[in-house]
Amino acid sequence: MQPTSFENIIRKYQFSFHRVVDFVPETDRLLPMDFTQQNRELTPEILGNEQVFSEYIRQKLRSANSRYGIGGYAEHRTIYSISSVFDGQKAGEEPRRLHLGVDIWGPAGTPVYAFMGGMVHSFAFNDQFGDYGATLILLHQLDGLPFYTLYGHLSLRDIQSLSSGQYVSLGETIGHFGELHENGHWPPHLHCQIILDMELKEGDYPGVCKYSEREKYLANCPDPDLILQLNRYIK
Repeated sequence: MQPTSFENIIRKYQFSFHRVVDFVPETDRLLPMDFTQQNRELTPEILGNEQVFSEYIRQKLRSANSRYGIGGYAEHRTIYSISSVFDGQKAGEEPRRLHLGVDIWGPAGTPVYAFMGGMVHSFAFNDQFGDYGATLILLHQLDGLPFYTLYGHLSLRDIQSLSSGQYVSLGETIGHFGELHENGHWPPHLHCQIILDMELKEGDYPGVCKYSEREKYLANCPDPDLILQLNRYIK
């Protein structure tokens, strides 16, 4: 399936999608967040301490009077140097730095909703420092074409009573932003990603790729704002 065909189908049904997070366009604000090397505020002292990093996010949102921070799709991020999860498998191998999803930064416990009906494909607790933590992957179908959505950095309790094949209804609460200890030790946020081909993986799929492989991975992981529909509200 070509991404352009997928995007055409998604746009056809966008009007029917449920919000993924609570957001009131008339009153709420979104803060675009930059985690590339252009963001000089992100010192090693901030990135090296999960509590300090979390407070940095909170302060940015408060000062901008924003409900959420948002961004990251196709962003080449330097912050992944804090975790060996993103290193190459061999010494000197290119590390993974290109982000394949959209991050929505906000308070732990923030509800996450199903944008449309689907089935639980798989889930896992990817419990390494810098990883997804609690992760849920749903299978959807539109006009006969299957695709998947991945939700990373959830609360662990959200996946403890799930079973593969379980049906999820439009608007159903499918998770919550996780705390540090259960979300890979990141400041609370949701990683949302579209995946066209899971490549036989379960409970996990790369949310970050090597820059040299960007064409392949961006083709397989279209912009999640096709579902989120939040970028239009960034001022």
